[in-house]
This record gives sequence, C-alpha cells and structure tokens, in this order.
Amino acid sequence: MSRAVEESNRAMLRARDAMDRAYAEPLDIPALARIAHVSEAHFIRTFRATFGETPHRYLQRRRVERAMSFLVETGRDVTDICFAVGFSSLGTFSRTFREIVGESPTSFRRRATPTNVPSCFAKAWTRPSSFG
Repeated sequence: MSRAVEESNRAMLRARDAMDRAYAEPLDIPALARIAHVSEAHFIRTFRATFGETPHRYLQRRRVERAMSFLVETGRDVTDICFAVGFSSLGTFSRTFREIVGESPTSFRRRATPTNVPSCFAKAWTRPSSFG
C-alpha cells in the first residue's frame, strides 16, 4: 500500500469516526471534508471507494443500528427513538429502517429479544449489511 493511499485511508477513518461520535447530528459534508482535508466532492468519492457506501448511507445505517439497539433495550416509543437517533421524520425513519433491516421498527421490536452475550458479538451478528 502506498503512503498516499494509507494517508487517504486515515483521513477517511477520521471522518467516519467523527460521524460515529455525532451520528444523531445532521450530516455536514463540508465539515467532514475539512476533517479529511479534501474537497467535498473528493470526500464523497473517496469515502465510497474506501467503505463501499456514501457518507449519507453510512450515517443512515449507523442511525438504524442505534435505533435497533434502543428498540430491543428500551421501552421508548418508535417516534421518540426516531428523533433520538437523528432522523427528522418518522416516515423517513420507517422507510430507511425497512430498507436496511428488511422489516418495520415495530416488527423488529416484536421479533427481537435481548441477548446475554457480549455486546460486541451481538452488534456484529445483528449489524445490517450495506450490501444487498
């Protein structure tokens, strides 16, 4: 791996880490591009090449992953969870959740049960795929 590719990967990881920390905040491509020290267009292209999905889709998936956790571990209602994870519309949240998970948030909650395994295993096993 060349030094340039390694530096690019590090920059993309810094931006992705920032997205992971602030997943409930609005996506700000200009700020993420500044973190990665590249232009906005270059950031989007490079992020997709590095991680296999656009920054927007990555953030949606992270939000849905967090919502899945809330649905299983809390009694909060779906609308409350929708806003807590950063969606501004229940309709968009429900549609995105169904696209990524394959079922509605309510159906997922009914079917899912809390597990008594280390959370790292549970998260890896239940993580929605970005491919499919």
